[in-house]
Amino acid sequence: MRVTPGARHDEIRVEGETVHIRVTSPPADGAANDAVLRLLAAALCRPPRDLTLLRGASARIKLIGIATSR
Repeated sequence: MRVTPGARHDEIRVEGETVHIRVTSPPADGAANDAVLRLLAAALCRPPRDLTLLRGASARIKLIGIATSR
């Protein structure tokens, strides 16, 4: 996923095989990462605890894990 922090509004777009996520939160103290996980969880109708940031805590390209249902 490609993330853009500090955007004017939150949104998720899919272009080809890339998911673009824009969040209004600034890229400071993990605020943007938390906002990305909350936004993605809401879009997937999952609780935020089911999503984990696996890679890219300080990068624009992120890998997010989604817990499977049991």
